[in-house]
Order: sequence, then structure tokens, then C-alpha cells
Amino acid sequence: MTLATEVPSPVFTPVLAREATARRIPVLKTERLVLHASCQRDVPVIVQLAGDRRVAENTARIPHPYTAADTEGLLASINQKGSETVFAIELDGALIGMSGLDPRTDGAELGYWLGVPFWGRGYATEAVRAVIDYAFGDLGHEVLQSGARVSNPASRRVLEKCGFQWTGVRLCRIRAINSAAPIDRFRLDRRLWASLKAWAQARQVA
Repeated sequence: MTLATEVPSPVFTPVLAREATARRIPVLKTERLVLHASCQRDVPVIVQLAGDRRVAENTARIPHPYTAADTEGLLASINQKGSETVFAIELDGALIGMSGLDPRTDGAELGYWLGVPFWGRGYATEAVRAVIDYAFGDLGHEVLQSGARVSNPASRRVLEKCGFQWTGVRLCRIRAINSAAPIDRFRLDRRLWASLKAWAQARQVA
């Protein structure tokens, strides 16, 4: 699938105020993926992938329909001082999804989504593990939280494979369906993350 076929090139407009408050976001590399800060040229692909209702209805905040204006607003608000840290997930030079961390007083909220053509191949787990390592190793978070709709077992498996522990179910507003839906909630703390990392390293040595 060619993600940006026949999509017009975006107009690049410098926003000096935003640049002045922007934070430096590192590039994270995994076996198959590269995670980096998104930019204006990603807008058409983000709209195409996140605009699929199957993606939007499994997130809390992506509306449906999803427009270029929505994406522009997202890019203007993330990766600023005191705001969310968000990575574009890239495979072989093409954007396939996004993952980020929203700082909160009770533990940063980890979120992620992938375009439908990339579901079921382990990319989400691979990307989320990289973001988790960055959150604990570089940003110094003590606790991460996340959630998955109870109707989305694939997303739940991603969190479980990354070490998150189930804490309960609660209702959450889903913009794409303009209603609330039950969400499985998960938690991962630094101690468990460190134990899992040490165990994985020991297995590799053995």
C-alpha cells in the first residue's frame, strides 16, 4: 500500500512561537522501526491512517471524520515544553502510526495507534516497548498508565506483552463515536519494568 499516493504537498509555514517552546525529541530505533518527532510533511499520511474509523474508534481523542486541520492542531500542541511527547512510528521510511506520553499527576498516560494495514504484525508492541524504555530510562517516570477498549483485545495484548498489569474497567469518552465506552485500564511501574528488562537480558545471555 502506497500511503501518500496522489496527495498534494503540504504548505510549510514557519511558526516562530511554537519553535521557541519546542522540545528536542530523540530518535528511537528498534529492530524494524524508527520513532521520531512528527512534522508537517506527515500530515497527509496521518489523516489517511487515523481517518479510518477502525483506528479512530479505538482511541479516546481522535475524532471521526479526521481532517488535516485536526492533524495541524495536534502537531501544534505536542512536543512542547510541558506537553505530550509524541513519536511518529516509521517502517521502511513510511509513517505507519504514532505513540506518545501524556504527563499526568498519577502517572504518564501512554497511547498509541497504527494504521489498519499494519495491524497484527507486532509493530505496536515493538514501538510501545521503545517508548516505555524512553519514559523510564530517559524521562525518569515512575509509573505509566494506559488503556484499551474492552472490544479491542489486540490492544490489550500489546499492553500485557509490554508488562502492563490490569487495574480495572472504567468508562471513557470516545470522540469518534460521540459516546462513552468501557476501557480496560493498565499500569506499569519502574520496579516491574526494571525486573522485566533484567530478566530479558539474562535470557539473552543464557
